[in-house]
Amino acid sequence: MIEWHPLEEYTALQSPRRVMRYVLFWCTAGEIKVMVDGTEFLLLAHEVITITSGQVHWLIADSNAQGVVLEFSYDFFCKTDADIELIFHNGLFCHFGMNEVITVPEHQRFTQLLEQIREDLTLNPYQYLISVHANLELILVMINRAKIARGDEIWKPDALFLKFLEKVRNQFRQAPTLATLAQQLQSNEAKLNELAKLHAGKTAQMVIYGLVTSEAKRLLTYEKLSVKEVAAELGFNDPFYFSNFFKKHTGVSPKGYRDKVSE
Repeated sequence: MIEWHPLEEYTALQSPRRVMRYVLFWCTAGEIKVMVDGTEFLLLAHEVITITSGQVHWLIADSNAQGVVLEFSYDFFCKTDADIELIFHNGLFCHFGMNEVITVPEHQRFTQLLEQIREDLTLNPYQYLISVHANLELILVMINRAKIARGDEIWKPDALFLKFLEKVRNQFRQAPTLATLAQQLQSNEAKLNELAKLHAGKTAQMVIYGLVTSEAKRLLTYEKLSVKEVAAELGFNDPFYFSNFFKKHTGVSPKGYRDKVSE
């Protein structure tokens, strides 16, 4: 699934929301103020920001902004391991809260690619989804080139590690063990640990804990759920155990965290 929206007409962005799709904001004129997981970003003309599936985001102000919002699902884009690696290449859509504003020097070409996607989705010509996928690939390549041109290091993640992150993100309520995740991925714990240390500098289990903690923060901040309900959403049968887990990884209790962010 993929959707193209004019920024100035997309009313869904007027309040906090989270979608299980990857979201791209492109500013063509004016300025866009967007909040992503509690951090504010300012986009000017010819700048882009990518938002990972599941992140909470909304527009703070868009009175004079013009641009495009592109949303697509993992299943739509990730047909091969190469696609999976491209979507996360250089932290484009990163599960670790590494959102950033990127200036695209070839802005006319970038806008043309987005316009071609809009036309294909509107007219549905023969093999239009193949064309849309190809143009989306080019858009992601252009963002990567912009990052490298400004001096960023090249970071090319392994598809298996990225599948692991997606598995964790999609199964919070089931709270699968590392062994279960490895089995689902037709791999083993040793391999997942090797990739986690390579790409995240920590064990696979600590990566899981980090993703669970980030999700807990979103639920406590943006959802009207009790601590007990948040615990259940994250696979904790015992709310007391969840509170201890959260405090261990954040230094504050779930209630204390909620009180702090609501001030």
